[in-house]
Amino acid sequence: MSSCFNGGAGWPEPVVRVQAVSDSCGATIPERYVKAPSERPSSLDGGGGLNNIPVVDMSMPDGEETARAVAAACREWGFFQAVNHGVRPELLRRAHAAWRGFFARPRGGPRGVRQLAGDVRGSHDKWPTSSVPAGGGGLREATEEYAEEVVRLCRRVMRLLSRGLGLDDGRLQAAFGGVGGEGACLRVNFYPRCPQPELTLGVASHSDPGGMTMLLVDDHVRGLQVKNAGHWITVDPVPDAFIVNIGDQIQVLSNAVYKSVEHRVTVSAAEERLSLAFFYNPRSDLPLAPMPELCGAAGPPGALPADDLRRVPRAHPAVRPQRQGAAPVSADGNRHLRRPSRRYCVFFFFLLSEQSSSLASYSLCAKKIAYIRMEYNLGQ
Repeated sequence: MSSCFNGGAGWPEPVVRVQAVSDSCGATIPERYVKAPSERPSSLDGGGGLNNIPVVDMSMPDGEETARAVAAACREWGFFQAVNHGVRPELLRRAHAAWRGFFARPRGGPRGVRQLAGDVRGSHDKWPTSSVPAGGGGLREATEEYAEEVVRLCRRVMRLLSRGLGLDDGRLQAAFGGVGGEGACLRVNFYPRCPQPELTLGVASHSDPGGMTMLLVDDHVRGLQVKNAGHWITVDPVPDAFIVNIGDQIQVLSNAVYKSVEHRVTVSAAEERLSLAFFYNPRSDLPLAPMPELCGAAGPPGALPADDLRRVPRAHPAVRPQRQGAAPVSADGNRHLRRPSRRYCVFFFFLLSEQSSSLASYSLCAKKIAYIRMEYNLGQ
């Protein structure tokens, strides 16, 4: 099977947009995107009789029942869907629609960013907030308002997670650097239609290296799969829900009580898909190790800075319960991700084309991520 561009001989200059690759390939995808048989989605995927990921109703006050439900989901699954979470459905739809409009724009307009050929981590060309047109479909305004609301929800979930560990409500937040000291980034993924979805993946199997992820997806398009008990579970999105998952850094802090689990994204021949992934992370310069209260008399092992942990090659599961003298992380993969600066919420949107930045693997419909930068004080 030959590539649709450049005769299959290396990366073109500039890199071809993933929509263009999808549109030009006809009935076949380029060979570079075909996964090994063991990595391809299977018709048998779907759960082996297991239920979907838990759904937690956040409408009740943050009492013991809500904390128990969140903690149980994060112990067993590492994932749950949060419904009645307090973020207005109108805002969710507005942010989603604004980013769909962004990706529908022709290349060369205000979105004009491109990946440098040969850069497997994607293009990191930073724009100030003012570079995003205020009149561009309400993109900047919707994104800023969306981020403020999601940060509030993240802090609420942090309190519930801390209570679920038997700790004071603010203990886990303090380990992140306190209110206003944490970091966050938003990645917007666009998946065009794929003519051979059975041969490839949108995003290969991985766990998130940060603290916690709040994912907003299309209600009507399935794609996310979560690994549980050796089976890939295809998530059925609940309308207006956030899909919440634990990242490697909370698994470390919780001494592996809460699980950072493998997940991946499949693609569709029939429909495009858009997702907004909000990553909520500890401050990058803080030492990161299991919280002493969860380690017993032996105490925690030596700590790594949060920024360094994100750069450590990891296996799955990335972190195991700690014993005296044990290293904080076991390793067997290869990823390298940067952390945002402290006290600011920095949104990173990468324009990637064919490659998956975090996994350095080819995925035809993996992601098409625009890149801008916005900052504001999280303490406000």
